[in-house]
Amino acid sequence: MKRKISFFIVIAFVTVAYSQKNITSKVLKKWKIQSSIKIDENKISTSLYNDSSWIETEVPSTVFNALVKKGIYKDIYLGKNLDTISKDLFKTSWWYRTTFDIDNLNLTHSLYLEGINYSANIWLNGKQIASNKEIINSFRQFKLQINKYIKKGNNVLAIEVFPPNPGDFTIGFVDWNPEPPDNNMGIFRRVSIISHNGIGIENPYVESSFKDGDYDKVDLTFSTNLINYKKNIDGILKIEIGDIVINKKVSLKKGENKKIILTVKDFEQLKISNPKLWWPYTIGKPELYNAKVEFLCRNKLINKVTFDFGIREVSDFFTKDGHRGFKINGKKISIRGGGWVDNIMLDDTEDYIQSQLDYVRDMNLNTIRLEGFWGKDHTIYEKCDKMGILVMVGWSCQWEWENYLGKPVDEVYGGIQSPEDIELMTTAWRDQVVWLRNHPSIFTWMAGSDCKPLPELEKEYFKIFNEYDSTRVYLSSAKEWNSLAGPSGVKMRGPYAYVPPIYWFNDTKYGGAFGFNTETGPGAQVPPIESIRKMIPEKDLWPINDVWDYHCGRNVFNTLDRFTEALNKRYCKAKNVEDYAFKAQLLNYELMRPMFEAFSANRYDATGVIQWMLNSAWPEMYWQLYDSYLMPNGAYYATKKAGMPIHALYNYNNESIYLVNDKLEDANELKLEIKVLDINSKILFEKKLNTKIKANSSINVFKLQEISNLTDTYFLSLKVLNNKDEEIDNNFYWLSKKEDVLDYETKVPKWNYHTPSKQYSDFTQLEKLQKVKLSHQVIKTENEEFINFEVTLNNSSDKMAFFIELKIVDKETGLSILPVIWSDNYVSILPGEIRTYKGKIKKNHLNNKETEFIYNGWNTNINK
Repeated sequence: MKRKISFFIVIAFVTVAYSQKNITSKVLKKWKIQSSIKIDENKISTSLYNDSSWIETEVPSTVFNALVKKGIYKDIYLGKNLDTISKDLFKTSWWYRTTFDIDNLNLTHSLYLEGINYSANIWLNGKQIASNKEIINSFRQFKLQINKYIKKGNNVLAIEVFPPNPGDFTIGFVDWNPEPPDNNMGIFRRVSIISHNGIGIENPYVESSFKDGDYDKVDLTFSTNLINYKKNIDGILKIEIGDIVINKKVSLKKGENKKIILTVKDFEQLKISNPKLWWPYTIGKPELYNAKVEFLCRNKLINKVTFDFGIREVSDFFTKDGHRGFKINGKKISIRGGGWVDNIMLDDTEDYIQSQLDYVRDMNLNTIRLEGFWGKDHTIYEKCDKMGILVMVGWSCQWEWENYLGKPVDEVYGGIQSPEDIELMTTAWRDQVVWLRNHPSIFTWMAGSDCKPLPELEKEYFKIFNEYDSTRVYLSSAKEWNSLAGPSGVKMRGPYAYVPPIYWFNDTKYGGAFGFNTETGPGAQVPPIESIRKMIPEKDLWPINDVWDYHCGRNVFNTLDRFTEALNKRYCKAKNVEDYAFKAQLLNYELMRPMFEAFSANRYDATGVIQWMLNSAWPEMYWQLYDSYLMPNGAYYATKKAGMPIHALYNYNNESIYLVNDKLEDANELKLEIKVLDINSKILFEKKLNTKIKANSSINVFKLQEISNLTDTYFLSLKVLNNKDEEIDNNFYWLSKKEDVLDYETKVPKWNYHTPSKQYSDFTQLEKLQKVKLSHQVIKTENEEFINFEVTLNNSSDKMAFFIELKIVDKETGLSILPVIWSDNYVSILPGEIRTYKGKIKKNHLNNKETEFIYNGWNTNINK
């Protein structure tokens, strides 16, 4: 049932995971490419043309990606090598050429183009079938009926791709990293030939409706477009969903495009009791259904489509201060996420995406935000559907800044301003909504980032939502704008650079833990030394120089100065690159954990936070919980720690201990153990509490009183045990008598990317921690998929072992096997403690390497 667009009411729906499969769908993978400068355009799309000198590639692929894969450019990520590549080669058009076979000319055949950057001429068997005036814009999709151009047997398809020009609404990396030299020109999404017996089944869609918050019953509505490419026909549209089977008679005239809508009014089978709901993985199971849609005539199958879908309801709510939050199936959910970016060459593989989403779940995050990078196919969405990870999808701020877009922009409305641009981007928005609306993981559309849409543009967006998907929460912007839809209810006030832990708890003006912060974070996250050595040449490893800066962000983010100043003042100036890299992990951890903990503790005055960013498009030092090599940094494990389902945390602002329950069930009969230790591991304070906590809530359970004999640096240990005396959470802090003091009075930039510090906490006593020797035991097992390590570390000394890094490495090289999943890492072990940690790696990532476990700590030596 379609609804008027509304953003302040509960919106219920079912969506379809677009794994749509027709009777025949042939993806064209094998191609060759060549610059138009080097070839004669005559006869390129005929069998007479000799392309033996062309460069072989697989589509999807940008031009630059194809050249790198062919070995024409090497070591592009090392040092400043990327900056030395001339862009002149990519200022002209490039040709993509392939062949395909057609066996049956009686079928209806269509050429489906899912994404070309930025425009293209299309040639088939010597004839131009579309021009770059029609095939234009990165986010448009095109389906061309090609029966009159094809022949039986071998066919030749040639596509001349033109690069984006200044002012084009193309893919971009903003200030996150350098642009690739080709600006991602090329065919970056699939090209396929779709064939059937004359009836196209287009855009199948299933909605659902829940009444009065009753999730035990749901009404389904099925819709699809049927397109008749041949003669008049009478047939049967057949839909199967589990045990549900529906047959509807349909008559179609030649050339007719008819929308079919099936509701419970006509088909009682579409009313389902006790549906299996789709939930985010942190609070439930992401259940999916499968649907099969067929069109038959006289019992002959004309076309068939199958897809998965999930039943769930998304809605929003507003706090008393006007901040927006989100609900899934009527339950408030505290959003914890990170900003996703595709690889710089748009060449993410299925395995690479899976590894990253495994990391997302391992970190206890429940959301990713996609800004302008929406994947080269549906892989990321299908995996999020199955894994129960929420997705925010929206346009890029690339088009809202003149220096990135390449033409004047409005500081309120961005760069989509002219009637021509509005028409183009409205169509692109429609194509993307229809392409992606079927995924239950997507819970919000974002029409802007730093800006909001022009009223004329937003009206067109509303029309699209009303016609194609009025089921999700709509955000006009990632920023707090008022638009035709009302207030966005979210904020984008920074920070994006260094702020100390206390900031997240005591800031009430900018990015602190109130409302929904759509993009924020403590800035740089320098990776471990292994990754630094991969991206920085040996001669530039120390001291930090402009080569390091090149692997930072852009503009005000092209330096580690703020990060390094904090590191030096908090932990003592680094002696060498190894010392710097290890101290960086300590700082990464210290700065990231309180951000997520503050938003979790302040639920639901604070409704959500998106760390800027989750990952990186290339090897760098900024905005990442793991790097492009899939190496987690200290911030990764801080994020994981902060998101534990039952979690005790320290509020830096009021010096209190909070307990958080992220589950939908009450937690009773809990025990909280609190210890404060001095720099010499002497216990100064100890407290055990019996406590409990309601579902999906947080409580202040204890305030630390003034403790005598505190050393300049001291430690806080928090442990939570269940009613079986099993430890379900442990959290360890290093704290300073010298408090961080922020300078809120200093005039900040127009957008608050950084709040300066007046005073830094002092952890220099850590330099004098006494060395500790641990004993350890390793049990190594394997199954069909994983090699597993169970590591027991025994600290029999009277001093703590501080900040220990656990690694699974290649025995020959000593380099980490990646990706890796650890139950915990960068851990500290109190005197007399014995702790066990589990690590695992996938066997298909080993490449016949022999593995071993090693660890290294702040006050322990490297051990194997």
